[in-house]
Amino acid sequence: MEEIQELKLRLREESSPFFTDEELRYYFSLNNNDLDKTTYECLLLKAEDDSITLPGGLTLANNREYWLGLAKLYKPKKRSFVL
Repeated sequence: MEEIQELKLRLREESSPFFTDEELRYYFSLNNNDLDKTTYECLLLKAEDDSITLPGGLTLANNREYWLGLAKLYKPKKRSFVL
């Protein structure tokens, strides 16, 4: 499977579209073609406040916690060095 297609699956792009293919290729390149790092960064971007308030007072809550929970699965591990 092509990396961008896998990235789209990880980001749930079919049910919650956010990025264009061009944007996904950009972030993939920016993260040195590391699929986990790209997934993590993109999920953090999706976690930005996406709540919507419509006329008449109807408010659609944001999904921030959902995206942050997914991002934890791909968070880069800190490396420890022993001197």
